[in-house]
Amino acid sequence: MPAPVHIRPAGDRALLVDLPGLQEVLSLQATLTADPADGQVDVVAAARTVLVTASSPAAARQIAARIRAADLAAAPGAAADLVVVDTLYDGEDLAAVADLTGLSIDGVIAAHSGQTWTAAFGGFAPGFAYLAGEDTRLEVPRRPSPRTAIPAGSVALAGTYSAVYPGRSPGGWQLIGRTTARMWDPHREQPALVRPGARVRFRPVRELVEISRPAPAAAGTGKPGHGVVVLSPGLQTTVQDLGRPGFADLGVTVSGALDRGALRRANRLAGNPAGAAGLETVLGGLVLEAAGDQVVAVSGTRVPLTITGPDGGGRMVAAEAPFALLDGETLTLGTPASGLRSYVAIRGGLDVPAVLAARATDTLSGTGPAPVARGTMLPVAAAPPGSVVGFPEPPAAEPAEVTELRFVPGPRADWFTAQSLAGLGQQLWTVTPQSNRIGLRLDGTPLERARAGELDSEGTVSGAIQVPPSGLPILFLADHPVTGGYPVAGVVLAADLDKAAQLGPGARIRFVPAPEAAPVPL
Repeated sequence: MPAPVHIRPAGDRALLVDLPGLQEVLSLQATLTADPADGQVDVVAAARTVLVTASSPAAARQIAARIRAADLAAAPGAAADLVVVDTLYDGEDLAAVADLTGLSIDGVIAAHSGQTWTAAFGGFAPGFAYLAGEDTRLEVPRRPSPRTAIPAGSVALAGTYSAVYPGRSPGGWQLIGRTTARMWDPHREQPALVRPGARVRFRPVRELVEISRPAPAAAGTGKPGHGVVVLSPGLQTTVQDLGRPGFADLGVTVSGALDRGALRRANRLAGNPAGAAGLETVLGGLVLEAAGDQVVAVSGTRVPLTITGPDGGGRMVAAEAPFALLDGETLTLGTPASGLRSYVAIRGGLDVPAVLAARATDTLSGTGPAPVARGTMLPVAAAPPGSVVGFPEPPAAEPAEVTELRFVPGPRADWFTAQSLAGLGQQLWTVTPQSNRIGLRLDGTPLERARAGELDSEGTVSGAIQVPPSGLPILFLADHPVTGGYPVAGVVLAADLDKAAQLGPGARIRFVPAPEAAPVPL
């Protein structure tokens, strides 16, 4: 008999599936991973939920029907490969874990290394996997005071799970050992050493051997020295394309341009494919010098553009239209008259190395190119044969005094009082200066919860209106964390997120309920 499931909409293109327990989670995850549904983009498992992101509302509806018909009572098949992790058991909390479990230190080591762990789901960082064990004796609480920095390779326990920290990060897990196994390497064919569903054994060793990683191959299809040099980086300037969907189960968000329409428009004007890599910059101040003749287009804001020649002479050019930037000339982006983020496309596209099939900079996880700095040489690829520049576009529209963003209520609307849910859509919210590519932090009348306690971490999506204990919402944007532990009161429609990308501090938002856009009934 099929296991009971509750499918909640998470916006207009995603589903959050509530399940009875971890076995059903692993079964659904294995089913969707082994045979992806049409339009399936990402599958993010958690302790009792699976988040499925689709390419369209229609695809989300079809996936929901498939999930309802699935037999999740059957245990998922075992992974073909067993990952063995050499571990030196000398962790700072090893003695504390022995006290908490009533075992000796040798007993803790034997219990941890003597069982096969299953990678249940990914975590807060690329390559972090929650490992479910067979031996309940190792269940321990998190530390009462989290550490501010845990070294990469730390082997840890918390609750019923074990994990290996893939990189240096804060955390509250109990540290029992360490390994030199590289849990995350975006330059490998399989970047995560342990993927969800994999089996893991920890092998005790007396010493660790460090294995060096060869340097990644450099990109390059253009002429050496052909590109642009950054003379002034401006604010929050990063390389962006349309992102890297399909890696959320490994802890990697899609990322990419916040205003996807503006990047597509700039690329069309410059004669590039829609997903070519360009620059995203905030509030002007970016200055680029051409190394070789370039064709450039700028979109997204009403920004003044000045070209200065080597002789000091200058001229103004228009945004939303292609223009030539000749060898040795500089392009300066002034302060936009309206809007926040501008996008600079160069014919051929920026030819920085791809990471996980994309060139986007993920500011949360550090995946992709580093933020642009003064003196950076950005190579430009050769333009595709037959590519042509586009016709000029109308100037970017003036932002409204109040930006309306449509949203689908839920998936955790039941965590809030009816009055607060009504207030989410009735009041005006103000964007605060603490906002960034991860999300817009909003100020207004705090939302009140209808229940106490904490929500188990579960998958999140761009557009999620997450509400921390303060009651003040955070509207997640492209670099949002893959999972979160605060309830989501609603999710902004994908079509409205470009508008959110152009909202700076002080901008006002009204959330407009759009329950009819939900792919499944609320």
